[in-house]
Amino acid sequence: MSSPEIASLSWGQMMVKGCSTTYKDCKVWPGGSRTWDWRETGTNVPASTVDYLKKNGIDVLVLQTEKAVKEYNALAAQGVKVGGVFHSTC
Repeated sequence: MSSPEIASLSWGQMMVKGCSTTYKDCKVWPGGSRTWDWRETGTNVPASTVDYLKKNGIDVLVLQTEKAVKEYNALAAQGVKVGGVFHSTC
């Protein structure tokens, strides 16, 4: 299962390739995407989450949204199974 490309990003909206939904904020992973309600966790990635992922051998990058989308798409294009959480207005 591959990670879907983020097809477009502009202020307040994101499109994921193969998905008809326009997202304001979204989570993507190999094989899917969904709306991300940042009020669930806030817009910052908790240190405990980063620590947990790293302890389980998962590389973590925390980047500004445009840079994060560019890096995510580059990894996905290489066939890397990658996931992300994106906030389109930050």
